[in-house]
Amino acid sequence: MVDVVDGKAFVAVIARRNRAGRLEWCLPKGHLEGEETAPEAAVREIYEETGIKGRVLRHLASIDYWFAGTDRRVHKVVHHYLLEALGGELTTENDPDQEAEDVEWVELEDVASRLAYPNERRVVATAWDVLTGRP
Repeated sequence: MVDVVDGKAFVAVIARRNRAGRLEWCLPKGHLEGEETAPEAAVREIYEETGIKGRVLRHLASIDYWFAGTDRRVHKVVHHYLLEALGGELTTENDPDQEAEDVEWVELEDVASRLAYPNERRVVATAWDVLTGRP
């Protein structure tokens, strides 16, 4: 989710607890519900986790990974989209899972240093390239 204010791009990021209980900043993400498409899920999940309504501008990247669940290994594919902010107020109150503990607008040029995961930093770098017109 990107918002441009006075010529500066800002990205909405959320903080959630990892399995060890540490607070980590990350990009909003979630899962498909019912018959929705990945772009529809992105719009819904970002609204639920940040309170910001948006529209998809383009697909940025897909991240495919495995992690250890409580009783088995879990495979997950996350599709990241560049969304334009259309309105709303930052809040985590709409998050049905109550996983997002905090949400902030962070300048695009600073957001990579806040993110916990290298793959999300690469997604932000791709967004930066798209927004600045780099190939």
